[in-house]
Amino acid sequence: MAYDAVIVGAGHNGLIAGIQLAKAGWSVLVLERGPRAGGAVLSEELTLPGFTHDVFSTNQNLLLGSPFYAEHSSALTRYGLKYAVGRKPYANAFPDGTALGVEQDLGRTLASLGERDGADADGWLRLQALYDRFSPTLFSLYSAPAPSMTMASRMAKAALRLRAGGLTRLGRLLLSSTRELGDDFFATPEAKAMVACWGMHLDLGPDVSGGAMFPFLELFTDQRQGMSIVEGGASRMVEALVGLLNQYGGELRTDAEVRRIITSGDTARQVVLADGQGVTARRAIIASTTPTALFGRLLDRAPARTRQDAAHFGYGPATMMLHLALDGPVPWRAGEAVAGHAYVHIGPYVEDLARTYTASLNGLLPRDPMLVCGQTSVVDPTRAPAGKHVLWVQVRTLPSKIRGDEAAEITATSWEEAAEPYAERVLDRLEGYAPGLRGRVLGRAVLSPLDLERRNPNLVGGDSTAGSMHLRQNFVFRPFPGMSRYATPVKHLYLIGASTWPGTGVNGLSGDHVARRLTRRGYSVRT
Repeated sequence: MAYDAVIVGAGHNGLIAGIQLAKAGWSVLVLERGPRAGGAVLSEELTLPGFTHDVFSTNQNLLLGSPFYAEHSSALTRYGLKYAVGRKPYANAFPDGTALGVEQDLGRTLASLGERDGADADGWLRLQALYDRFSPTLFSLYSAPAPSMTMASRMAKAALRLRAGGLTRLGRLLLSSTRELGDDFFATPEAKAMVACWGMHLDLGPDVSGGAMFPFLELFTDQRQGMSIVEGGASRMVEALVGLLNQYGGELRTDAEVRRIITSGDTARQVVLADGQGVTARRAIIASTTPTALFGRLLDRAPARTRQDAAHFGYGPATMMLHLALDGPVPWRAGEAVAGHAYVHIGPYVEDLARTYTASLNGLLPRDPMLVCGQTSVVDPTRAPAGKHVLWVQVRTLPSKIRGDEAAEITATSWEEAAEPYAERVLDRLEGYAPGLRGRVLGRAVLSPLDLERRNPNLVGGDSTAGSMHLRQNFVFRPFPGMSRYATPVKHLYLIGASTWPGTGVNGLSGDHVARRLTRRGYSVRT
């Protein structure tokens, strides 16, 4: 059995690579170890029948802004992909029952910021001016392979447009930590926490240099576009991709774990499945895995330096997911100030986030972890029966391996034993911000860091970013020097996914980039 391209892993990047290659006339086989395609884009009735939860990721704004979606949006819509958009994208809740909310209505956002201090509203407008000036350049670079002539051309155009003063200002902003960004533009602890919470979605604690870029873009992009989730569940996006793959003649095989990638000379030639079957790849093998798995387990032989670099690829702190089926909306102390928002962040303050981040790096269960509360059914009412709700809670940041408990309450040092008591801590924390929440819980599902990795091996140690996003492992250094353009030192073998540029998020870019490279399609300049 032979195909032009064999793709290992049916996450969204693997499927997008397969679609683009099949569309170009290649014969394509996508292999998925699990029973369903999707990777970290998956929805299930995890708690009770009729309650649809996004198991891992939920926000799909990045995909909506991608070249792939621009090219295929009509076809994906025909295959059933629809988005529900939260017009109130995010908010922060605080212990005193107050909140800071961001909405697409700029006036209401400025009013929320200005309630505590008018300087916060002024700071938002000053930072927004920088977003208007710099974001076209940043998004243009984000959507280009790194390094590449496309990126070099876009950087040259940016230099001409921004000139020395603009480039210096942009460089200083991008090298800042989230604490520094907040301090530069906002006056109150609440507004500063709003910035820092976005960094914690990745592994960018408040004092990590270079941590400001993602929050800088997220703050304003979400405010303007809202927050988009898939109507009916994230898996419907995957189903649409599979439909498109089939339309172009590509094949998907699930329950087909790849155990080995076989080389002949210096070229990758074949994959061997768990059942012993071999599949030949005439032109390319594309692995949507981590570099650790590809070079440490799958590939039969690789240069020693590459194996060494892959072994040192760094992973960030872990994540726990708590999914709740509720008999009504979340009873927030802050009331309507957060009731309609897609995300509600509970930090509460920058100092708390810094302590949580440091505790997780030291192997300690944080006393007060950051909670990202996704009010999925508020944005998409189809996710739950009438009058009921689902709550998506991402718990950040946690240790992959437990050495102790910051609160000295949980004695377990394995996630098998610590998951349930830690989930109780999370629920206690939620109850402080939403009294009566426990009484509305109809069902719950707890996914510990260990559970995340078991479900998706790319989430090593429960790292939901599939590899640290610190500067030393980002941009042209992702996953490591010499491997930043997806091609490996082994001919015909390519690596894609969140461990490669541009990193984590449902963006589809690495799969699209590889397919364009292999089919010699150009990259349109998007500004």
